[in-house]
Amino acid sequence: MLKTPDVLLLLCLVGAANALYKQWIPDTNYENKTNWDKGAVPCGNDIVQFSAQRKVSVFVETTHAVQEMKFPVDGEFILNSGAGFYVVAGQDPSCGQGVVTQFKDSDSLQWFNPALWQAAATLDDLQRGNFLFSVHEESVPCQYDDVVFKALSSFSVDTSSSQSSIPVKSVSVQGKVFDSRSEFSQYLSSRSGQLQFHGSSAVTVGNPGCGDPTGCDCGNSVNHQRICSSVKCASLNCKKPLLPVGHCCEVCGAIVTIQYAAGFNLQTYRQRIYQLFLALPKYKSIQLGMSKVFKSQRLMGIIPFGTSPEIQVAIVDGEKGTLSENLARDIVNDVDSHGSNFGITGAGFQASSGSSSESWRWCRVGVPSLPSLPSMPSMPSMPSLSSLKRNTDIGELGGPLDHGFENPMFDKPEMLPDILEAKAINSISMTQTGVYYINPVYDENETDFNA
Repeated sequence: MLKTPDVLLLLCLVGAANALYKQWIPDTNYENKTNWDKGAVPCGNDIVQFSAQRKVSVFVETTHAVQEMKFPVDGEFILNSGAGFYVVAGQDPSCGQGVVTQFKDSDSLQWFNPALWQAAATLDDLQRGNFLFSVHEESVPCQYDDVVFKALSSFSVDTSSSQSSIPVKSVSVQGKVFDSRSEFSQYLSSRSGQLQFHGSSAVTVGNPGCGDPTGCDCGNSVNHQRICSSVKCASLNCKKPLLPVGHCCEVCGAIVTIQYAAGFNLQTYRQRIYQLFLALPKYKSIQLGMSKVFKSQRLMGIIPFGTSPEIQVAIVDGEKGTLSENLARDIVNDVDSHGSNFGITGAGFQASSGSSSESWRWCRVGVPSLPSLPSMPSMPSMPSLSSLKRNTDIGELGGPLDHGFENPMFDKPEMLPDILEAKAINSISMTQTGVYYINPVYDENETDFNA
């Protein structure tokens, strides 16, 4: 994972409704010393070698002196204005004894390696180093993202995957933005395109941006195993490590789950989290990623019957997760006080310390009308629920009757309309035989978090 001191977490300033910019980190530039096996750019006394069977595209920014150069059978030099090579007559006194230096192989660099990408909200943020933290699946370009290969640079990327194509919004190469599928397809078939992009899958552009204010699915879950195959997980010291959806490794920290209704805007809420919490000095070391995920729904906690969207806030602080837990509590408390203003219906969190909390605040966002019940035949008058309640308050021996726990649906009938209205959206099931209400005291999802 990239670590940049000042990157802090400007991490969430953008919403999933807007595309992110994902920039490829490695390059095959001649001037990049990490591309040479001796760890230095060749000089006038050196013999430069490129593997004969290698296909390579190399950007050359300026002029270079060499003693000798062995070219690959298939490759290209992309020369910047004024760039080139020349042979030094005799010895170059500034170069030392001279060595044979080999250009490294970059063919194995995988598109789906999350460590090889960095994300930002804008192109300007890419230049400034204001990078975003994401779970591993979203560190790789999502289907709504703009992909950037640095200008004045060359590269080689293996796009192999289990799918025939990799859809993105646009691709920028050498400063030129491709957002037309046909135009980019022509580039991929060019000599440079074939050297820079190789593998079993074709990158395609022209995918529309995310138009859902609540966020969109990244689309990389189908490649989860491929993404995680290149990730090395660190050892952890926290009590109960957590595994965020879309991440390859367990983490020390906290996961906040947010449920929402109509009117929720992920970008607006992310900005609120930053302004309220991430801008505080005490949270400067926090890494936070917010994304829309789909949680599997299970009848009686066992039988799957679909998925429901929710917002996942993954909070990581790299130590035992104490700081992350404090931030998670702050977020949930804020939801409890102000969540209804943002279309949030509830929130809860799990922490790597083993603690958890729920603060489900159900908002009135439109209650369906209940169908009229069929008329019943005349029957002898029956006592009301309230009169039954009063008559059963006294036991056979004249003392108070122990009711056990209060059932808000029975013991307090005056609360019935409010409870039904507040729970109507998520707890009413209508069938041909009637209308059923789920017991509000029972939560089928209330189980220990399994990291």
